[in-house]
Amino acid sequence: MNMLYYNIIKRPLITEKNMEGISNKKYTFEVDKNSNKLQIKEAIENIFNVNVIKVTTINCNGKSRKVGKNRGMRSNWKKAFVKLKAGSKTIELFEGIN
Repeated sequence: MNMLYYNIIKRPLITEKNMEGISNKKYTFEVDKNSNKLQIKEAIENIFNVNVIKVTTINCNGKSRKVGKNRGMRSNWKKAFVKLKAGSKTIELFEGIN
């Protein structure tokens, strides 16, 4: 069952804007396009052993790219914003980055 959780959560998104939310216990992840908020919440709680209050998701469209004469598209992807409970511990992936 753990492997299923790792298929839902692809990677953490680490940007300056996302780092500002860490002090408020808000984390950002790239997730599977077909996952819903309940699956994301369950995966985060089981992988990182934290309590999740709220999950917000955004579907991001892929950008068009041109290389020489060829035109193409990047893949569409999904972003999830996860808010942790106030008394919950922090996620270790983001600790050394600040």
